[in-house]
Amino acid sequence: MTTAKPLAGRGIVVTRPAHQAQTLATLIREAGGNPIIFPVLEILDPADPQPLLDAIDRLDSYDLAIFISPNAVTRVMSRIAGRRSWPAKLRTAAIGKGGVAELKRHGIEDVIAPERAFDSERLLEMPQLQAVSGQRVLIFRGEGGRELLGDSLAARGAQVEHVACYRRQRPRIDAGPLLQAWAGNAIHAVIVTSSEGLRNLFGMLGEPGRAGLQQTLLLVPHPRIAAAAAELGCTHVVTTAPGDDGLFDALLQQWPSA
Repeated sequence: MTTAKPLAGRGIVVTRPAHQAQTLATLIREAGGNPIIFPVLEILDPADPQPLLDAIDRLDSYDLAIFISPNAVTRVMSRIAGRRSWPAKLRTAAIGKGGVAELKRHGIEDVIAPERAFDSERLLEMPQLQAVSGQRVLIFRGEGGRELLGDSLAARGAQVEHVACYRRQRPRIDAGPLLQAWAGNAIHAVIVTSSEGLRNLFGMLGEPGRAGLQQTLLLVPHPRIAAAAAELGCTHVVTTAPGDDGLFDALLQQWPSA
């Protein structure tokens, strides 16, 4: 008896940062597909780590700490290790399942987080974030990024402080093999998980590769990324459920008769 391989013969480009791509790549490989790992974001330490260290030393003075991403959790916890423990009374929030899982891996079980759509808008709808007047809120994030979360909490009366715990940059990777794969019709789908990553991908492919990307199935986990893809001329965009499971399930739905 043979095991069905629904993605057999399908080349799937996975653009997550290298250290976050393996879970999805494994799922694709086990389903018979060929995961092509092509990171479009590189995660680095902040240029100046001192503000992060200062905030860590003052954790007891905050009422709520919010982690924007799993990368934020990883970077903060690596700095905390050997320096201090996480305050037991400090409430903790995260935007997505990845951040919640990473916090639990570090022993923080009680996490405020949305249960379905994962973005700042959904977190702001949580009951625990409504009455925050006078509270001190610390937001761990990458350099730059959206201001919606902090601005909204400040409008509700919170004292908000942002701290950059990592920075993103476009990797220096040779796109030649990827362009050759496109030319050989070996790429059937591309997975992109952020608008910034999508713009990086367009830049990394250059003029010769953009037409191929615009015509290839593009899977994205948020409507905001889908809108950015449409603006860039992508014609076959599928918005999936969040997380690796959501992306993988959407892949399987593209070739149900395989």
